[in-house]
Amino acid sequence: MLTLQFIPFTEIESLSSDERVGKLLSIVKENKIALVEGTLHKEESAALIKKTMKSINQDFRGIELAVLYPEQNDDAMFKRLRLKLINALLGNRRGLTIIGPASVVKEIKQDPHKIDLYTTINEQKSRKVSKRNKK
Repeated sequence: MLTLQFIPFTEIESLSSDERVGKLLSIVKENKIALVEGTLHKEESAALIKKTMKSINQDFRGIELAVLYPEQNDDAMFKRLRLKLINALLGNRRGLTIIGPASVVKEIKQDPHKIDLYTTINEQKSRKVSKRNKK
């Protein structure tokens, strides 16, 4: 079964960087895909990758990460000023970060307008569960 967990920015904004990374990694280790409102700081993304690399083992193969930024291609002076003001007020609340376990997320393709998330389901585990239920 595929599980998506939405994490609103308000749930992680008061956490320290280490706590934020730890929380996100623990969610992903439960084979859930985390949909995080907003974006991580560059240092947090690096720490998440570093902590993930240390956690890789037979059961946890790593993460797939993608960030979708809101459209900012408008050349109108007023709209650019408004976006700068919004960014100053809201900080990293704009955008969407997707973090999933590599064992579930096969590939993430992204372009400026959409993200395609391809998942895999481990059929071997499903078969084992079915056999246990039949006994």
